[in-house]
Amino acid sequence: MGLRINDTVPDFTAETDTGKITFHDWIGDSWAILFSHPKDFTPVCTTEFGAVAQLAEEWEKRGTKVIGISVDGVEEHKGWKKDIELVAGTSAGFPIIADKGLEVSKTYDMLPAEFYLPDNATPNDSATVRVVYIIGPDKKLKLSMTYPMNVGRNFAEVLRALDGLQTAAKHGVATPANWEVGQDVIIPTSVDDAAAKDKFGAFETVLPYLRKTKIS
Repeated sequence: MGLRINDTVPDFTAETDTGKITFHDWIGDSWAILFSHPKDFTPVCTTEFGAVAQLAEEWEKRGTKVIGISVDGVEEHKGWKKDIELVAGTSAGFPIIADKGLEVSKTYDMLPAEFYLPDNATPNDSATVRVVYIIGPDKKLKLSMTYPMNVGRNFAEVLRALDGLQTAAKHGVATPANWEVGQDVIIPTSVDDAAAKDKFGAFETVLPYLRKTKIS
């Protein structure tokens, strides 16, 4: 059974290129993003890690910690960081979990339980390790995305989704398709019109079940 939305994510202790962590303690009271990769020194993954590094200020604004995971070891991660920083044009201060034994990858349902890496493994051998998890301060899974090997992740969308999750959690609302910060949000159907007026003030009724409002 894979991880589902609102499951408490498994805790674990692991080595990273910046030292040993216990995951729940590392998250603390923050939001967190765990993003995984099948192998160090691979082209698409290098551009993705670079994109994450370039968004460092945005993650910080949102009280969010980011952490990568790859099936290589600490020393490989340290060497790879140099390439990532070269591509990104900035430092990559976030940690990368060393998961050579695949313990975290299997615990988080990124690989079949019986899976093992052969000697001289290639990225194709661990191709299914390619996910994004957004985790709340309550240590529960809020969103997951799974990508194939040949499509780079859009971290602007990860950021947008994070904004939506944080807005929904703070204001008790939902967000419509293609929503961006500052646009109207949706009042849940569980809130009747009287309660919606008390909570949000004015709102637009597009359909009986679709009501939009602004939030500050």
